[in-house]
Amino acid sequence: MSDSTQMSFLAGKPVRRIGFGAMQLAGPGVFGPPADPEGARSVLRRAVELGVDHIDTAQFYGPDVVNELIREALHPYPEDLRLVTKVGATRDAQGGWLPGAEPAQLKSQVEQNLRSLCVERIDLVNLRRFEVDDPERPSPPLADQLGALAELRDEGKIGMIGVSSVTAATVRTAIESVGIGEVQNSFSILDRSDSAVLDLCREHGVPYVPYFPLGSAFGGGGPNALAADPHVSAVATRHGASPSQIALAWLLAQYDQLLLIPGTSSIAHLEQNMAVLDITLDDDDLTALDKVEPVHVGH
Repeated sequence: MSDSTQMSFLAGKPVRRIGFGAMQLAGPGVFGPPADPEGARSVLRRAVELGVDHIDTAQFYGPDVVNELIREALHPYPEDLRLVTKVGATRDAQGGWLPGAEPAQLKSQVEQNLRSLCVERIDLVNLRRFEVDDPERPSPPLADQLGALAELRDEGKIGMIGVSSVTAATVRTAIESVGIGEVQNSFSILDRSDSAVLDLCREHGVPYVPYFPLGSAFGGGGPNALAADPHVSAVATRHGASPSQIALAWLLAQYDQLLLIPGTSSIAHLEQNMAVLDITLDDDDLTALDKVEPVHVGH
């Protein structure tokens, strides 16, 4: 893959198209500390050594744990490192997920992220809603939520606003009302149900950041499902790559402003993920991969 196709833009600044999702650095259930905190810090340092300049985190990962690991490993941060966080939920003492999406709560969560990361400004903050994965959950009005984040943007505490786990209608509203720096939704070669939102991002030039990029293991996806697919396996064999690497390369081929944030707590796995930038899928590969049977994921 050429340098031009390895790079894109986030929050108005150039970034490599593979960053790092830090969620897996917390303990089981994204709660509490990891068994090996120094190992987690080593993964973060190695990520930056490999050229990662985009780290996705959240104060509710742990809570606090992941942001503190990032700060301990990397502060003072490299000048070109883009930090992205998300707000819209909180945790209880047992690790349960609680609503936390009222405008005042969103502002408080941004302040918590600023403190735990030890920064005065965060490059991008995603508003995490539950329209896709929990549509029956009551939510505050979108306009009020976006308005609260826009106030923080005006104050210089955040660079850009993103949205996560949202419908196409919400993306359209957010683009028109406050302008957005990214959409972060579930999407993979095994779960293409978000194609309409990806199309909308293409239309408006908005970066798209897929979570569950290998398919959700909860919905029958994940590395095992990829390895079992004959089309993915055949392309992987041709390239001397793993099925997971091919699934990530397929995502990069979908849109030049699609950014990946695969997460891992393993340096070896991190290095495999970063090597995807060197895989170029040709037309024959993409034609074969178009035949992959999606796994139905119920939301």
